[in-house]
Amino acid sequence: MSDANVYSQPVTLKCVLKFAVPTIIMTVFMSFYTMVDGLFVANLIGTDALSAVNLTAPVISAVTAVSTMLAAGGSAVIMKKAGEKKMQEANEDFTCLILVNAAVGLVMSCFGYLVMDSMFASMNLSLQVSEYCHVYLSRYLIFTIPILLMNNFTLYMIAAGKAALSMICSIAGGVLNIALDYILIAVCDMGIGGAAVATGLGYSVTAAVGILLFSKKSSLLHFVKPVYRKKTLWDAAVNGSSEMASALVTGIITMMFNWTMLKYAGENGVAAITIIMYVLMFATSLYTGYSYGVAPMISFFYGEQNHAKLKKLIRLSLKLIGITAAAALVLSLIAAKPLVLVFARPDNPVYDLAVTGNRICSAALIFIGFNVFISGMFTALSNGLISAVLAFSRSFVFMVIAMLILPALFGVTGAWLAVPAAEFTALILSFILFIRYRKKYGY
Repeated sequence: MSDANVYSQPVTLKCVLKFAVPTIIMTVFMSFYTMVDGLFVANLIGTDALSAVNLTAPVISAVTAVSTMLAAGGSAVIMKKAGEKKMQEANEDFTCLILVNAAVGLVMSCFGYLVMDSMFASMNLSLQVSEYCHVYLSRYLIFTIPILLMNNFTLYMIAAGKAALSMICSIAGGVLNIALDYILIAVCDMGIGGAAVATGLGYSVTAAVGILLFSKKSSLLHFVKPVYRKKTLWDAAVNGSSEMASALVTGIITMMFNWTMLKYAGENGVAAITIIMYVLMFATSLYTGYSYGVAPMISFFYGEQNHAKLKKLIRLSLKLIGITAAAALVLSLIAAKPLVLVFARPDNPVYDLAVTGNRICSAALIFIGFNVFISGMFTALSNGLISAVLAFSRSFVFMVIAMLILPALFGVTGAWLAVPAAEFTALILSFILFIRYRKKYGY
């Protein structure tokens, strides 16, 4: 069966899961080996080093934001053209966007080196944590271009009907990352710098395989002579603006969390929020993986104006997300102590902080899935503006309000409450806009 024929299949649970399960496994595994990174860092180096990994996150988010925008937005634009049977134009745009991403990676890597030390200096960190931050980020930024290509090729493999290959690449990269974590940290004694190098090399697996795959003319999407179209670049930027906003806002919110925890609980608080973010990221990856998996289907059906399939796909998706959300909440509450125990011992002050925080933050899991899917749905429908409004409101506006008010009222407990409060408020807005645009898109 050719890659294009996967879109001609009926919308059934089996068909949707065939699309989505590989990407769910992929994103869950990616979050899993991010957690393993934290596991090695916390146990082989210490919780101060774990804090440093989280403190570098805002710079990493800023460096990858533009590429994330072009990858997500470009995938929607290109698959819409594929649905309109404009494959030559789609491949020209695809090649052009990949080259633009590589150029962006080089520029943003230089930006990261310029701002990192001044940012760490503003945080009034201990000398040891500050040094950990510098070493980790300086090594990580070496791999900026491969990491950005990985972000792009992951989405384009899914769009080209190669979700299983994308999953295999992610697993292979994760296994390599885990193995290198042990070798570089424990055996070669490279410390936190070894963790950064292991992560970069693990992410590079998808970049290398993607270059080989998309060099083949038999692939639904493949490299051709690029053609620069200002409209394509603009549409990709607009459609992916919500993803860029999410990346940037994630960095800003992470910074706010770090500052709040430094104020109320010191560097132990930063380590605790790092552990909780790992847990939330692991659960959220289920929703993100599903949204990535079905986004090309939404774009394709919208491009060919097949409203029956579009409606059935979105309704089925909401049901699946509801079931997943309930299961994720129960699992997170049950596994709170065992998960935290992996990173910190019970006699470590980080342990009690993280267990309490995880139990409160877990309430957000019932809302996150719907917010992620509806925002991703509007991106796939080429309505980047609405997607951006949802993502920005959820990740920034509501979160900032919650972070300014709740910790002032309830201290550390207020910081934990900020996540579910912001997600619940965002859910209300998501469903208002979902209902508002039903007739326009025919879902």
